[in-house]
Amino acid sequence: MINKKVASVSDALKDIQNGQTIMLGGFGLCGIPENSIAELVKLGVTDLTCISNNAGVDDFGLGLLLQKRQIKKMISSYVGENAEFERQMLSGELEVELTPQGTLAEKCRASQAGIPAFFTPAGYGTEVAEGKEAREFNGKMHIMEEAFKADFSIVKAWKGDEAGNLIFKGTARNFNACMAGAAKITIAEVEELVPAGVLDPNQIHIPGIMVQRIFQGEKFEKRIEQRTVRQKN
Repeated sequence: MINKKVASVSDALKDIQNGQTIMLGGFGLCGIPENSIAELVKLGVTDLTCISNNAGVDDFGLGLLLQKRQIKKMISSYVGENAEFERQMLSGELEVELTPQGTLAEKCRASQAGIPAFFTPAGYGTEVAEGKEAREFNGKMHIMEEAFKADFSIVKAWKGDEAGNLIFKGTARNFNACMAGAAKITIAEVEELVPAGVLDPNQIHIPGIMVQRIFQGEKFEKRIEQRTVRQKN
């Protein structure tokens, strides 16, 4: 069995270059590859195209890359929690391709499955459909969306083994599951890394065939975007 384990985050990301396209798992701050994002900041790579549900918050997640002007283009479905993202988008400093959330997920999944394109009714009749082929199915208009083409996919899992098999925990499964295997190289950052054969095969969400590199992260902050508590009586 092929051992996908690498010693550290620096070894996992060492060949990422300027101008590449990177998928990053997570939803808000839930399930984001914290160690990998910090390493991208440290590497100083620029002109990146990032495919992610959103860009985190101003001082955490992909917001750290935005602060350093390392992202040239964001392909995402939500921008609401990041003021710097909003500022760069409105000023024209950052190219943004807003995509319906379901379409974003399906463009990842299609790439993962080797499907080059698909038709969806989402976005028909809006700016999303501009320049795209439209066809009618069962009396309803659909637009054609192409699968993503990315150089790297960086995902975060709860547990993984040295063969690359992954288990996600709760809602941290989100975009991580459909991004694994959806790029030329998939890098998995995990909270716990175990020898192959330890994980229960019935609990595995992503098989190791979809992962090229895996490492154990450390010091996860797991921040909460907006903490809401009950008012005292």
